[in-house]
Amino acid sequence: MKLATWNINSLKVRLPQVLDWLRANPVDALCLQELKLSDEFFPIDAFQEIGYTAHWAGQKTYNGVAIVTPAPGTDIQKNIPGFEDPQQRVIAATLGDIRVVCAYCPNGQSLESDKYIYKLQWYEALNRWLQEELKRYPRLAILGDYNIAPADEDVHDPAKWEGDVLVSPPERQAFQALLSLGLSDAFRLFPQPEKSFSWWDYRRFAFRRNAGLRIDHILLSAPLAQACVACEIDKAPRGNEQPSDHTPVIATLAV
Repeated sequence: MKLATWNINSLKVRLPQVLDWLRANPVDALCLQELKLSDEFFPIDAFQEIGYTAHWAGQKTYNGVAIVTPAPGTDIQKNIPGFEDPQQRVIAATLGDIRVVCAYCPNGQSLESDKYIYKLQWYEALNRWLQEELKRYPRLAILGDYNIAPADEDVHDPAKWEGDVLVSPPERQAFQALLSLGLSDAFRLFPQPEKSFSWWDYRRFAFRRNAGLRIDHILLSAPLAQACVACEIDKAPRGNEQPSDHTPVIATLAV
Protein backbone atom coordinates (compact mmCIF):
# COMPACT_ATOMS: atom_id res chain seq x y z
CA MET A 1 0.00 0.00 0.00
CA LYS A 2 1.30 3.44 -0.93
CA LEU A 3 0.24 6.68 0.72
CA ALA A 4 1.41 10.04 -0.61
CA THR A 5 1.06 13.72 0.22
CA TRP A 6 1.55 16.75 -2.01
CA ASN A 7 0.81 20.44 -1.49
CA ILE A 8 0.05 21.34 -5.08
CA ASN A 9 -0.46 25.10 -4.53
CA SER A 10 -3.54 25.39 -6.81
CA LEU A 11 -5.17 22.33 -8.28
CA LYS A 12 -6.50 24.42 -11.17
CA VAL A 13 -2.97 25.32 -12.20
CA ARG A 14 -1.33 22.00 -11.36
CA LEU A 15 -4.05 19.48 -12.37
CA PRO A 16 -2.16 18.14 -15.44
CA GLN A 17 0.93 17.60 -13.28
CA VAL A 18 -1.07 15.74 -10.62
CA LEU A 19 -2.71 13.50 -13.23
CA ASP A 20 0.63 12.77 -14.91
CA TRP A 21 2.20 11.96 -11.55
CA LEU A 22 -0.61 9.57 -10.62
CA ARG A 23 -0.32 7.77 -13.95
CA ALA A 24 3.39 7.25 -13.35
CA ASN A 25 3.08 6.64 -9.60
CA PRO A 26 -0.10 4.69 -8.75
CA VAL A 27 -0.94 5.08 -5.06
CA ASP A 28 -3.73 3.96 -2.75
CA ALA A 29 -4.20 7.48 -1.42
CA LEU A 30 -2.86 10.85 -2.53
CA CYS A 31 -3.47 13.64 -0.02
CA LEU A 32 -3.53 17.06 -1.65
CA GLN A 33 -3.29 20.44 0.05
CA GLU A 34 -3.88 24.02 -1.09
CA LEU A 35 -6.50 23.17 -3.69
CA LYS A 36 -7.44 26.87 -3.83
CA LEU A 37 -10.83 26.22 -5.40
CA SER A 38 -14.44 25.93 -4.27
CA ASP A 39 -16.09 22.53 -3.92
CA GLU A 40 -18.10 22.88 -7.12
CA PHE A 41 -14.95 23.37 -9.18
CA PHE A 42 -13.15 20.23 -7.98
CA PRO A 43 -12.18 18.31 -11.18
CA ILE A 44 -13.61 14.95 -10.16
CA ASP A 45 -14.23 13.92 -13.79
CA ALA A 46 -10.54 14.26 -14.62
CA PHE A 47 -9.59 11.94 -11.76
CA GLN A 48 -12.29 9.44 -12.65
CA GLU A 49 -10.96 9.29 -16.21
CA ILE A 50 -7.69 7.84 -14.90
CA GLY A 51 -9.32 5.44 -12.43
CA TYR A 52 -9.49 7.50 -9.25
CA THR A 53 -12.16 9.10 -7.13
CA ALA A 54 -11.82 11.70 -4.38
CA HIS A 55 -13.16 13.27 -1.22
CA TRP A 56 -12.50 16.97 -0.81
CA ALA A 57 -13.12 20.11 1.22
CA GLY A 58 -12.60 23.14 -0.99
CA GLN A 59 -12.28 26.86 -0.38
CA LYS A 60 -12.10 29.70 -2.88
CA THR A 61 -8.61 31.16 -3.35
CA TYR A 62 -7.05 29.64 -0.21
CA ASN A 63 -6.55 26.32 1.59
CA GLY A 64 -8.57 23.25 0.55
CA VAL A 65 -7.69 19.56 0.96
CA ALA A 66 -8.51 16.31 -0.81
CA ILE A 67 -7.88 12.57 -0.59
CA VAL A 68 -7.63 10.93 -4.02
CA THR A 69 -8.11 7.14 -4.01
CA PRO A 70 -8.88 4.30 -6.45
CA ALA A 71 -12.05 3.44 -4.47
CA PRO A 72 -14.26 5.62 -2.26
CA GLY A 73 -13.49 5.86 1.45
CA THR A 74 -15.98 5.78 4.29
CA ASP A 75 -16.68 7.78 7.47
CA ILE A 76 -15.66 11.08 5.88
CA GLN A 77 -14.77 13.87 8.31
CA LYS A 78 -14.16 17.47 7.28
CA ASN A 79 -12.27 19.80 9.62
CA ILE A 80 -11.46 19.24 13.28
CA PRO A 81 -14.59 18.43 15.32
CA GLY A 82 -15.26 20.99 18.04
CA PHE A 83 -12.82 23.53 16.61
CA GLU A 84 -14.67 26.34 14.89
CA ASP A 85 -12.68 27.26 11.82
CA PRO A 86 -13.89 28.61 8.44
CA GLN A 87 -10.65 27.50 6.79
CA GLN A 88 -10.79 24.14 5.03
CA ARG A 89 -7.69 22.38 6.34
CA VAL A 90 -8.56 18.77 7.22
CA ILE A 91 -10.33 15.85 5.61
CA ALA A 92 -10.28 12.23 6.79
CA ALA A 93 -11.49 8.97 5.25
CA THR A 94 -11.30 5.30 6.14
CA LEU A 95 -9.79 3.02 3.51
CA GLY A 96 -10.38 -0.59 4.51
CA ASP A 97 -9.13 -0.65 8.10
CA ILE A 98 -6.77 2.32 7.69
CA ARG A 99 -7.78 5.85 8.70
CA VAL A 100 -6.21 8.45 6.41
CA VAL A 101 -6.13 12.09 7.52
CA CYS A 102 -5.09 14.83 5.11
CA ALA A 103 -4.03 18.10 6.77
CA TYR A 104 -2.96 21.52 5.59
CA CYS A 105 -1.59 23.00 8.79
CA PRO A 106 -1.44 26.79 9.24
CA ASN A 107 1.71 28.64 8.26
CA GLY A 108 1.73 31.18 11.10
CA GLN A 109 3.17 34.05 9.02
CA SER A 110 5.44 35.44 11.77
CA LEU A 111 6.05 34.99 15.49
CA GLU A 112 4.34 38.35 16.13
CA SER A 113 1.24 37.54 14.09
CA ASP A 114 -2.22 36.54 15.28
CA LYS A 115 -1.87 33.79 12.67
CA TYR A 116 0.93 32.29 14.74
CA ILE A 117 -1.35 32.12 17.79
CA TYR A 118 -4.01 30.53 15.59
CA LYS A 119 -1.47 27.99 14.37
CA LEU A 120 -0.57 26.85 17.88
CA GLN A 121 -4.25 26.69 18.89
CA TRP A 122 -5.02 24.73 15.73
CA TYR A 123 -2.29 22.22 16.58
CA GLU A 124 -3.69 21.82 20.10
CA ALA A 125 -7.13 21.06 18.62
CA LEU A 126 -5.60 18.62 16.13
CA ASN A 127 -3.78 16.84 18.94
CA ARG A 128 -6.95 16.46 21.02
CA TRP A 129 -8.89 15.12 18.05
CA LEU A 130 -6.18 12.66 17.04
CA GLN A 131 -6.14 11.25 20.56
CA GLU A 132 -9.76 10.21 20.02
CA GLU A 133 -9.21 9.10 16.43
CA LEU A 134 -6.41 6.77 17.49
CA LYS A 135 -8.76 5.08 19.95
CA ARG A 136 -11.24 4.43 17.13
CA TYR A 137 -8.67 3.74 14.42
CA PRO A 138 -5.45 2.13 15.69
CA ARG A 139 -4.20 2.01 12.07
CA LEU A 140 -4.01 5.72 11.31
CA ALA A 141 -1.90 7.87 9.00
CA ILE A 142 -1.92 11.66 8.95
CA LEU A 143 -0.33 13.18 5.88
CA GLY A 144 0.12 16.75 4.79
CA ASP A 145 1.90 20.05 4.79
CA TYR A 146 2.64 20.59 8.48
CA ASN A 147 4.44 23.91 7.98
CA ILE A 148 6.95 22.75 10.60
CA ALA A 149 10.53 21.63 10.05
CA PRO A 150 10.91 19.29 13.06
CA ALA A 151 14.68 19.56 13.51
CA ASP A 152 17.68 21.48 12.24
CA GLU A 153 18.52 18.62 9.88
CA ASP A 154 15.26 19.50 8.09
CA VAL A 155 16.46 23.05 7.36
CA HIS A 156 19.02 24.03 4.72
CA ASP A 157 20.46 26.83 6.89
CA PRO A 158 19.33 26.60 10.53
CA ALA A 159 21.14 29.78 11.56
CA LYS A 160 19.40 31.79 8.84
CA TRP A 161 15.98 30.49 9.89
CA GLU A 162 16.45 30.92 13.63
CA GLY A 163 13.68 33.01 15.15
CA ASP A 164 11.32 32.48 12.25
CA VAL A 165 8.09 30.57 11.78
CA LEU A 166 8.25 26.90 10.76
CA VAL A 167 11.21 26.30 13.10
CA SER A 168 10.30 28.05 16.38
CA PRO A 169 10.45 26.00 19.59
CA PRO A 170 6.66 26.13 20.24
CA GLU A 171 5.97 24.84 16.73
CA ARG A 172 8.49 22.05 17.06
CA GLN A 173 7.00 21.19 20.44
CA ALA A 174 3.58 20.93 18.79
CA PHE A 175 5.04 18.49 16.29
CA GLN A 176 6.69 16.47 19.04
CA ALA A 177 3.37 16.39 20.90
CA LEU A 178 1.89 14.57 17.92
CA LEU A 179 4.70 12.04 18.04
CA SER A 180 4.00 11.62 21.75
CA LEU A 181 0.56 10.28 20.83
CA GLY A 182 2.36 7.21 19.47
CA LEU A 183 2.86 8.47 15.94
CA SER A 184 6.10 8.10 13.99
CA ASP A 185 7.63 10.31 11.30
CA ALA A 186 7.75 7.79 8.43
CA PHE A 187 10.64 9.55 6.69
CA ARG A 188 12.86 9.21 9.75
CA LEU A 189 12.19 5.49 10.11
CA PHE A 190 14.91 4.95 7.50
CA PRO A 191 18.40 6.28 6.70
CA GLN A 192 17.99 9.28 4.41
CA PRO A 193 20.32 11.47 2.37
CA GLU A 194 21.45 14.64 4.07
CA LYS A 195 19.72 17.84 2.97
CA SER A 196 16.45 16.07 2.15
CA PHE A 197 13.70 18.66 1.71
CA SER A 198 10.11 18.80 0.44
CA TRP A 199 9.68 22.56 -0.08
CA TRP A 200 11.78 25.18 -1.82
CA ASP A 201 10.96 28.87 -2.15
CA TYR A 202 10.27 30.10 -5.68
CA ARG A 203 12.76 32.92 -5.13
CA ARG A 204 16.56 33.09 -5.33
CA PHE A 205 16.91 29.82 -7.27
CA ALA A 206 16.20 27.95 -4.04
CA PHE A 207 15.47 24.61 -5.71
CA ARG A 208 18.58 24.80 -7.86
CA ARG A 209 20.63 25.48 -4.70
CA ASN A 210 18.65 22.89 -2.67
CA ALA A 211 17.90 25.63 -0.16
CA GLY A 212 14.77 23.98 1.20
CA LEU A 213 12.88 22.74 4.22
CA ARG A 214 11.28 19.39 5.06
CA ILE A 215 7.80 20.46 6.12
CA ASP A 216 5.64 17.82 4.40
CA HIS A 217 5.27 14.73 6.56
CA ILE A 218 3.60 11.36 6.90
CA LEU A 219 2.98 10.35 10.51
CA LEU A 220 2.00 6.75 11.19
CA SER A 221 0.46 5.04 14.20
CA ALA A 222 2.48 2.18 15.70
CA PRO A 223 0.90 -0.68 13.67
CA LEU A 224 1.46 1.21 10.40
CA ALA A 225 4.95 2.31 11.37
CA GLN A 226 5.83 -1.34 11.94
CA ALA A 227 4.49 -2.13 8.47
CA CYS A 228 6.27 0.76 6.75
CA VAL A 229 9.03 -0.48 4.44
CA ALA A 230 10.01 2.79 2.74
CA CYS A 231 9.45 6.54 2.73
CA GLU A 232 10.86 8.88 0.13
CA ILE A 233 10.64 12.39 -1.24
CA ASP A 234 10.08 12.59 -5.01
CA LYS A 235 11.93 15.74 -6.04
CA ALA A 236 11.18 15.37 -9.76
CA PRO A 237 7.89 17.34 -9.86
CA ARG A 238 9.59 20.39 -8.33
CA GLY A 239 11.58 20.60 -11.56
CA ASN A 240 8.45 20.84 -13.72
CA GLU A 241 7.58 23.96 -15.63
CA GLN A 242 5.28 26.04 -13.37
CA PRO A 243 5.73 23.64 -10.43
CA SER A 244 4.29 23.70 -6.97
CA ASP A 245 6.85 24.88 -4.44
CA HIS A 246 6.31 21.52 -2.67
CA THR A 247 6.96 18.01 -3.95
CA PRO A 248 5.41 14.62 -3.11
CA VAL A 249 6.32 12.45 -0.12
CA ILE A 250 5.44 8.73 -0.39
CA ALA A 251 5.29 5.98 2.24
CA THR A 252 5.07 2.31 1.31
CA LEU A 253 3.35 -0.05 3.75
CA ALA A 254 3.47 -3.85 3.69
CA VAL A 255 -0.21 -4.26 4.55
